[in-house]
Amino acid sequence: MAKQPAGRSAGGAWQWGRTAQTQRALLDAAREVFVEQGFPEASIADVVERAGSSVGSLYHHFGGKSELFLALWQEHQQALEEAASKAVAAAKGAGVNDPAELFSVGSRAYLEGSWLRRDLALLFLSGDGPAGFEVMRRQRGRQWIAQNDALLKLSDTSLDRLYAAILTSLIGEGAREVAAARTRRQANLVIDAVIEYARRLSAGGPWKPEEAHDAPGAARPVAPSRRGNGADASGGTLSSPSQR
Repeated sequence: MAKQPAGRSAGGAWQWGRTAQTQRALLDAAREVFVEQGFPEASIADVVERAGSSVGSLYHHFGGKSELFLALWQEHQQALEEAASKAVAAAKGAGVNDPAELFSVGSRAYLEGSWLRRDLALLFLSGDGPAGFEVMRRQRGRQWIAQNDALLKLSDTSLDRLYAAILTSLIGEGAREVAAARTRRQANLVIDAVIEYARRLSAGGPWKPEEAHDAPGAARPVAPSRRGNGADASGGTLSSPSQR
């Protein structure tokens, strides 16, 4: 993220205000340039010209083009996560305590944010980015799964982690489709569909191995036949591949 000014001085408040304004201008300009040109083709010169700043100022505040891209991504992620967290907190305040319902509330806010910030959502989902960006995305994805695991109050088992990963992936792919929607109406339809799929998946909670055997009509394992080799269950003789 952007470097923070060190220490305070007589004009500290004014200096910080100017610093924050410069950082904001650079981030806003970078957003426009990266979205229009893609990260590989975007140039620092274009960013600083649009920001009304200088190359030296960009390097001072962010360190370079890659760091500016990552600062923009981190700000984007924080905005989406804050929207989801606030929605969940508001639902809890209204008396909602069902984990699946809270997950749906947070997911809807996340998807809404993906529409409102769709230019950035598509940029970061495009695969373009500086070296190491994909690794950072995967790490953030694992953290997101862990957060949803906690929200859904799941146990620390491989099946529960898989369940959290499936639901998280659903929201991630839904965000991609929302951002790519041509109209707000289409985006709303996608959001509603994603939430409905999430509700269906979360209706029964994580799958448990014993449920497959206990369910009515579930197939039972067939014991090996005690007849001699080559005999089927009805007493007939099974043909070998060469006989068929």
